[in-house]
Amino acid sequence: MAKTKLLFITHEMSPFLELTKISEITRQLPQAMQDKGLEIRILMPRFGNINERRNRLHEVIRLSGMNIIIDDNDNPLIIKVASIPAARMQVYFLDNEEYFQRKYVFTDKENKFYDDNDERAIFFCKGALETVKKLGWSPDVVHCHGWMTALVPVYLKTTYKNDPTFKNAKAVYSVYDNDPAVKLKPEFARKAIMNDMTEAHVENYKNGDCDALNIGAISHSDAVVYATENISEEVLKFVKKANKPTLDYISTSDYENYYNLYEEIANEELVSLA
Repeated sequence: MAKTKLLFITHEMSPFLELTKISEITRQLPQAMQDKGLEIRILMPRFGNINERRNRLHEVIRLSGMNIIIDDNDNPLIIKVASIPAARMQVYFLDNEEYFQRKYVFTDKENKFYDDNDERAIFFCKGALETVKKLGWSPDVVHCHGWMTALVPVYLKTTYKNDPTFKNAKAVYSVYDNDPAVKLKPEFARKAIMNDMTEAHVENYKNGDCDALNIGAISHSDAVVYATENISEEVLKFVKKANKPTLDYISTSDYENYYNLYEEIANEELVSLA
């Protein structure tokens, strides 16, 4: 039987960028799944404070050179790669001079949330899916970590749903602690709309705060993971009402439950056809 193919999309990962608990989970979970025989790919942004020399990032010429369109503007996408030798894992980094070459990640030196974080998130989500297409690798499961990845599930269920690379892909979204700093511009939802999408598809995202981004992502996902203990009440209520397969929070780093979830949703169609 073919290996299950698992794509991780995250805005942080140890040892490259460590902001929250996300970085720890996205370092350990892919390795645990690889050790179980799953085929893994990992994508994250190349933020300006990620040291290229120390982490041995280098450009992948065959993947670079695409343009990602946001609000009718072309934005060049550069792809870099680095390895984690101890884990035999490669991580692909999405880079763009205007969006990512800054000293800070989401807020400036005065701790003010960047005005263009909406476009940075759109660029990253679109760029991630286009990069995977160019890799010529079709994931069975796409697992998104962090608010910056929140548009990936809606893109998978609309613009990319008939794309040969993604037509069988299931979306899993991990919910983390609410970040009160997150507040995207009101135009975010409009700018995020792609081909085969309507305003209805981005309705849940419109408020632009962490809850809205999480709820928007969950509404288009096939399964939800509670990755921390303190999940917002609003999100909990939405998940309950949506009646999606859910993985409860477990404080240990035993990832067996994740493996079971991936296998279950990846093989759902096979089960229903049996």
